[in-house]
This record gives sequence, C-alpha cells and structure tokens, in this order.
Amino acid sequence: MALIGIISRELGNLTFLVSLDLGSNKFHGNLPQEMANLHRLKVLDLSFNSFSGEVPSWFGFLHQLQALNLGNNSFTGSIPSSFYNMPKLETLNLKFNSIEGQIPKVIGSLINLRVLNLIGNKLVGFIPTSLSNASRLETLEISYN
Repeated sequence: MALIGIISRELGNLTFLVSLDLGSNKFHGNLPQEMANLHRLKVLDLSFNSFSGEVPSWFGFLHQLQALNLGNNSFTGSIPSSFYNMPKLETLNLKFNSIEGQIPKVIGSLINLRVLNLIGNKLVGFIPTSLSNASRLETLEISYN
C-alpha cells in the first residue's frame, strides 16, 4: 500500500491482534517497545520496509509467535538471546539486514522451528551445535554472511 512513516506506540494497545502484516511498505525508524504488549500475536510480518536499530529483545515477550519476518530492512546488532522465549516459533526470517555477531546457541531451543533464514547479514563464526535440537528444521539459509 506504500504506507510511509513510523510505527505508532499506540499499536501496542491492539492487544487482541493475532496477525499483523505491515510488509512491503515504507515504514522506517525503530520499532516501539509497546509492541511487546501484543501477547496474542502469532504472525508478525514487517519485511520489505526500512526499519532500523537493533533487533528488539522484547520479541521474547511474544510467546505465541509462530512466524516472525523482519527480512529486507536495516536492522543492526545481534540476534537477541531472548528469542528462546518464543517456543512456538516455526519461521524466523531475518534475511538481508545488517545483523552481526554469531548465531546464538539459544536458537537451538526453538524446537518447533521449521525455517531459519539469515541470508545476507554480517554474521560470523560457526553454526551452533545446539541447532541440532531444532529437529523440525526443514530450511536453513545462512549464505552471504
């Protein structure tokens, strides 16, 4: 829809949201902390925007989240260790950002993870052996790091 601007803090008041798709717009800036109030959220797609700043650690408060798509933005920093608090997560897409550091060991605690896409970031190091605990993993994309 070519929506432009920043995400309002008031979005966090929509606590009954189960799915939020703001992908393929022109949003920018940081994600507001108030989005951590969206406890019922199962699907969050913020891909193909211009969001920046570190990947928020408050995603760990979204315990019902099954799909998180932050691909094709300008997120920086590392993958937060708080992601282990999303036990139902099946899809994690962080492709084409500027995420640095190593793939955290806690990713292996996401036992329902089916898709992990980290293509096109600035990750270094080894694939953590803990990832073998994610026995449902079907797709692992980590090229261009």
